[in-house]
Amino acid sequence: MKIIIIGATSGIGKELAQQYLALGHTVAVTGRRAELLLELKKQYPALYTDCFDVQADNAVERLQSIIANISGLELLIYSAGYGDPSTDLVAETEIDSTATNVMGFVKIATFTFNYFLQQGYGQLAVLSSVAALRGNSWTPAYSASKAYVSNYAEGLNIKARKLHAKIIVTDIRPGFVKTKMAKANGQFWVAPVHKAVRQIRAAIAAKKRVAYITKRWALIAFILKRLPYWVFKQIG
Repeated sequence: MKIIIIGATSGIGKELAQQYLALGHTVAVTGRRAELLLELKKQYPALYTDCFDVQADNAVERLQSIIANISGLELLIYSAGYGDPSTDLVAETEIDSTATNVMGFVKIATFTFNYFLQQGYGQLAVLSSVAALRGNSWTPAYSASKAYVSNYAEGLNIKARKLHAKIIVTDIRPGFVKTKMAKANGQFWVAPVHKAVRQIRAAIAAKKRVAYITKRWALIAFILKRLPYWVFKQIG
């Protein structure tokens, strides 16, 4: 299978690349940090890498170039994301998080969906978050932007169904995973990256529409959706 992972210089994206390569797939990865991509390339010579920011004007053109270089695309995983804590509501943090997680995402997602539509099949997997389910005072832009990702993924699934297209969009919603991105207070049920990624791969292979990672986070999601605001505001 030919796979492109957007945002794979560290954490979940990097582990996904490593596991898919080990299984014999053709894998290409992107990221903003050239030095980390170079390290990956040295470690895995078969890996195709390209350094660009999803916010860049030429992001789609770079993606098209990757597809040409690996001679096709069957699965695209959008793993790029940014979400520093912003308890003091730092404008720069909020704007950068929204630009990456919303505008960068929708640019890649729309191109990919249309590519698969023309091709006749394909799967888009997007990394959202359990945080998408409710607002959060600790990372307001991150939670809101991940809600956008999840809702957009649902919309694309509905669109694919209406178009009778063989396109699967999988919304991956991790809880706490042991990466540098996990910065929230009071973390619990923190999953090792390799375990989380194994479950992500299983969800993608099963063509799930929504998958909580690890699976136990489906229970937290069930509770979060039903907590009244007067209760949730004490912890959110």
